Amino acid sequence: MVLGKVKSLTISFDCLNDSNVPVYSSGDTVSGRVSLEVTGEIRVKSLKIHARGHAKVRWTESRNAGSNTAYTQNYTEEVEYFNHKDILIGHEREEGLHTIHSGRHEYAFSFELPQTPLATSFEGRHGSVRYWVKAELHRPWFLPVKLKKEFTVFEHIDINTPSLLSPQAGTKEKTLCCWFCTSGPISLSAKIERKGYTPGESIQIFAEIENCSSRVVVPKAAIYQTQAFYAKGKMKEVKQLVANLRGESLSSGKTETWNGKQLKIPPVSPSILDCSIIRVEYSLMVYVDIPGAMDLFLNLPLVIGTIPLHPFGSRTSSVSSQCSMNMNWLGLTLPERPEAPPSYAEVVTEEQRQSSLAPLGACDDFERALPGPLFAYIQEFRFLPPPLYSEV
Repeated sequence: MVLGKVKSLTISFDCLNDSNVPVYSSGDTVSGRVSLEVTGEIRVKSLKIHARGHAKVRWTESRNAGSNTAYTQNYTEEVEYFNHKDILIGHEREEGLHTIHSGRHEYAFSFELPQTPLATSFEGRHGSVRYWVKAELHRPWFLPVKLKKEFTVFEHIDINTPSLLSPQAGTKEKTLCCWFCTSGPISLSAKIERKGYTPGESIQIFAEIENCSSRVVVPKAAIYQTQAFYAKGKMKEVKQLVANLRGESLSSGKTETWNGKQLKIPPVSPSILDCSIIRVEYSLMVYVDIPGAMDLFLNLPLVIGTIPLHPFGSRTSSVSSQCSMNMNWLGLTLPERPEAPPSYAEVVTEEQRQSSLAPLGACDDFERALPGPLFAYIQEFRFLPPPLYSEV
């Protein structure tokens, strides 16, 4: 685009990831350059940048005010996260002109994002969270040349927190009635290992579906995204299907068990939990499709984060899944008086115990062979899962 002698005006960011997209988080420094290319000498009043981040929602609803009167109600709300302005050419209180010679010229800019939590960049049906930098070139006798370029902000969610590593489970039952006849119940129990996941992971679903009714039912599972928008005391909600799977049809008297059936999370935006006007939440729905009746379903909340599971977190979750599968977790309650485990003498003979004891000198040699203190190695291996009860 040629505007007079201005051939191009571009904005580039210094921080780029593998996909060549600028990505930042709260507290980061956003830096880049405004490039101006001119084909001849020009006179410039100023070259300014304006950086802004905000969340905004908007929707309309039709209202009836009488028999023949109708009107439209607008709902809008906005939250501003930061608003930064800077002058690259010229001065705020100076009215003079500056000469720009023919060629390409670059002007650096830099500003810091607020330390307070920012909402993750998001585009929804009734609202959005956007961050951008706009450059404006002002010349006498010409309209301003403007260019806006967006950048992405991620408010990181670490799923390696106790609340997001805790298992999620539930149980429900439904009895079908047809006129004066009552069939047997349909029962559903489901559990997942944790609440927090990142895109690209697969959720392992453990479930048991029992069909004691007279109908053929189908167990299913689905991940849903719920977008909630708030304005003027009202709320608008949008629910979208993200991923789903289907089990085998169950005839009357049959039972199906899912021992870690996997449902992969596609590339989706992280959860937004700290914005006052936009919330993005996820849930796993495990349900039984019942023809001719309302479905029996369980909703298990999910949080889609940005920081994946650490290696020690995966070992911990594998331990919890082992233990949960060894006891009757479908009942969702522990027995009042659990059976005591056998003593050490009952499972290990005296000969095995003597043969497993290393001489004191051998222990000293082992400790000298290690490049660091023995305590560090104990710390590393103390998180390994214990053997299964059946192995002992």
